[in-house]
Amino acid sequence: MRALKFSLLAVAALFLLFTASPGSAQDWTAYTPQSFAAAQSEGKTLVVHVHAVWCPTCKAQMPTLDELKAESGLSKVVFMRVDFDKEKAFLKDHRVATQSTILVFQGQKETARSVAETDRARLRALVLGAVQS
Repeated sequence: MRALKFSLLAVAALFLLFTASPGSAQDWTAYTPQSFAAAQSEGKTLVVHVHAVWCPTCKAQMPTLDELKAESGLSKVVFMRVDFDKEKAFLKDHRVATQSTILVFQGQKETARSVAETDRARLRALVLGAVQS
């Protein structure tokens, strides 16, 4: 029985290791209405990922977004993740109907939006085009 418990724990640990995305949520700026408003009022560029933990499309977007976040040319860009299931006011304020939505803001102005894009090249082009314009 003890060996079975140990085996189940080992399998669970491996599952978590291989399903966790690189550059997890703690690497991103935490979303709160206050942190979002402060970044906007300071005129910062924001990349906002509206995600849900259960969303496979959101998970597919993460490697590309984490790659962009790590680029030295984007070090001043604020990357923020908004929880689709919890932040209903944000969704309403920004007319977001579904998870896996990516928004780019220059200060208070939305400059780009993508819904459910997982193609690496197109997602990179969208973010880089909006950030560098």
